Amino acid sequence: MKVPDHIQFPPGVSFQPDIALLIYQPRGTLNEEAVGRVIGFLGELEASVQEPFNRFFDTLEAEAIDLNFRFVLQASVYRRLTHGDRPLVKSAVLATDFTITHYARLLEVLTQGSTIKVKIFQDRQDAADWLGVPVERLKSE
Repeated sequence: MKVPDHIQFPPGVSFQPDIALLIYQPRGTLNEEAVGRVIGFLGELEASVQEPFNRFFDTLEAEAIDLNFRFVLQASVYRRLTHGDRPLVKSAVLATDFTITHYARLLEVLTQGSTIKVKIFQDRQDAADWLGVPVERLKSE
């Protein structure tokens, strides 16, 4: 899978084309602006590569969360609708913070029945197993 050269990756986002995996590792404050950038990027990347790819959201380095229920609800519904009838993808969320876990559970519920399968993990190895990738590929740089 090749990512077109014109694609600009937002901060904290990387892509491993050989295993079809997007990784988002937010640092500092996880807020609407940062999440909005990643959501926009996801849509652009999905449209550009046409092939399905899984996602791994490693939130362990996020120092603060500045999100609210309404934003997470809107973002979740938006992702569900824009992903549409594309092939099934997995989104693994690595989270130990209560607030992030709470919002990830909302995403998990709102994407049920869609082609986006969300699962929350507290252990990196469990996330790697579910995604079917070596755990070393999910480690922070």
